[in-house]
Amino acid sequence: MLTTFNHDIEQCVEILKKGGLILYPTDTVWGIGCDATNPTAATKIYSLKKRVETKAMIVLVADPKDLLKYTASPDLSIIDHLATKQKPTTVIYEGAIGLAPNIIAPDGTIAMRITKDDFCRHLIKRFRKPIVSTSANFSGYPTPPTFDKIDTEIKNAVDYVVHYRRDDNRESVPSTVIMWKNGRETIIRP
Repeated sequence: MLTTFNHDIEQCVEILKKGGLILYPTDTVWGIGCDATNPTAATKIYSLKKRVETKAMIVLVADPKDLLKYTASPDLSIIDHLATKQKPTTVIYEGAIGLAPNIIAPDGTIAMRITKDDFCRHLIKRFRKPIVSTSANFSGYPTPPTFDKIDTEIKNAVDYVVHYRRDDNRESVPSTVIMWKNGRETIIRP
């Protein structure tokens, strides 16, 4: 399994560097991903998902210090708050910087999650940039809970499909989404 894990990481990094799309397991559901700093790659995801470009996407980072690089002035008390969470939690931050403009919401916010998943952390650290993570479904359709429920059209449309964890049949759910302001949490998606 370690061989598959490492091979998948290497392949994903090469595809991401070329502006391609990957289908990969995350700390929640399987995601379609790309370089979160590449607007052309992000446009490919919007096109594949048949999703309007004004709907922002989630970005995964590997480390809390990445918040300082991709948001203008994050309230770092969020890190302690996230440590109390059992379920993966995506936070909407104000003042997104250094990311593809078409993944940032019109109000300048970005939905970002510090992933705890080993595969995602290794991938992001090897790639040295954040990656987009949007559910592997067409816009308006249910999020597939397992790899085998992902539409074949999506599997065929990406540039690389990760092999690692394809046979994991535990049903997954999307992350909780919160807004963090003045040390207080507002739940957007439970």
